Amino acid sequence: MKNYFKYLAILALGVVSCEPELENSIEDGELYTNGSADFSNYVALGNSLTAGYADGSLYITGQQNSYPNILADKFAAVQETDGFTQPLMNDNFGGLLAGGTQIPGFDTRLVLAVGANGPFPARYRGATPTTDITNVLSGPFNNMGVPGAKSYHLVAPGYGNVAGVSAGLANPFFVRFASAANSTILDDALAQDPTFFTLWIGNNDVLGYATSGGTGTFQLGNPNFAEYGMNDITDPTAFAGLYGQLAGALAQTADGVLLTIPDVTLAPFFTTVPNNALVIDAATAGQLTAYFQAVAGVFTQVLMQQGVPQEQAVAIASQYAITFNEGPNRFLIDVPASQTNPLGFRQMTQEELLLLTIDQGALAAGYGSVEFTQEVGEVIAVLQGGGSPTQEQVGILFGAVSGIDDKDALDSEEILNIKQATGLFNDAIAATAGSLNLGLVEIDEVLGRLNNGGIAFDGGVITSDFVTGGAFSLDGIHLTPRGYAVVANEIIAEINATYGSNVPKADVGAYGTVTLSQDVQ
Repeated sequence: MKNYFKYLAILALGVVSCEPELENSIEDGELYTNGSADFSNYVALGNSLTAGYADGSLYITGQQNSYPNILADKFAAVQETDGFTQPLMNDNFGGLLAGGTQIPGFDTRLVLAVGANGPFPARYRGATPTTDITNVLSGPFNNMGVPGAKSYHLVAPGYGNVAGVSAGLANPFFVRFASAANSTILDDALAQDPTFFTLWIGNNDVLGYATSGGTGTFQLGNPNFAEYGMNDITDPTAFAGLYGQLAGALAQTADGVLLTIPDVTLAPFFTTVPNNALVIDAATAGQLTAYFQAVAGVFTQVLMQQGVPQEQAVAIASQYAITFNEGPNRFLIDVPASQTNPLGFRQMTQEELLLLTIDQGALAAGYGSVEFTQEVGEVIAVLQGGGSPTQEQVGILFGAVSGIDDKDALDSEEILNIKQATGLFNDAIAATAGSLNLGLVEIDEVLGRLNNGGIAFDGGVITSDFVTGGAFSLDGIHLTPRGYAVVANEIIAEINATYGSNVPKADVGAYGTVTLSQDVQ
């Protein structure tokens, strides 16, 4: 099976950009005003998307090109401000240390390397991380974006306590700049007495579920956040109540803009690897078809031996007589065994998704279809010769099916959970914006434009296509500097419409996308 990155070999060279300067020139005679908004002390709350996280890590260049930093630069063009501070990392490599030891799961950034099969994302290994969370920074900081934070983490005391990191009770990013071990993100933001704010939170309340392949639980009807796992979806009713409290606390003294959350299933992390990428020749298609006909026939006999009437046995087993064709075919997926699907696998449906992190080598070796071995061939030969397989041979035959694991895919039910929660979260955000007279940016609409033709800027078009589109970084979830500039411009447009301002927009084309490097594993 062809590696899906191969076609990027030439195109990728055209999208790699240098790290840009943030200054955007102001045309002579243009009058910039702040309208009724006061940008003198802007504070941004959120998670990784607010922090400037990109390429699977947090690093200086990403932070410098975060949408809040871009906004702050534009605010300074219309009004004197107090400046904008961020808890910058120590380097451009990413990764975190604790007492000199790298924290598992917090690796260096991804870069685009070029190998024998074309460009591919890989972890940068040209240097080691230098950012140690035990070296606490002195704030306050205007950018209160904390990678990994969910909605309820913004009000969780101790979320910045280094003692809780190993147990998963604290966030190492917040440990670096929390004002005190028991402070909350919201309290540290309010303590700065902001005059203007942005709030983009809720992505992680559904994202962990999605990126884990739906291995968590949709906590529908459970308002007890303490019972949630890291891959669970937050109860929408509990989210709505908490979100209203967050925005209400900020809006007591400041104007601001709220951002809805995107449908994460539309991000390249879920759309890059097609579920019909099992591309085979006619001979292989015939081999697979014959194999599954054998499975259906043998399983019919197994069921009948267990006392299932013949007609019913044939009906149950017939679902395993899967037909394959020359060209693209859909992969098989594992599902829970049930009375209607006793063997626990089926072919993927059109709308179901594979994760970007799926093992491409394993797919090429039969993951998602059948792992043919000599023993499997011997069983098929017995069947073709009219013989009856032993119980052990039946196990070998059925065991050759290698359906894609739950962790590597999103099935239709899991996608429905994600979309239901996202829609309800966004309803709550929109209702909060209306009740507090705040600006509202509909990120789903922005992502829709990126997915359907892209967004034009001086010098080109930015789309959501992985690597070549320019909007998404190499992790397939977070944005590039160019993508964050698009978000900043959407916020600016909303500010200008809501508060009668005339804030200049960012020059999207001046911001970079992905980085090429051969310093990888």
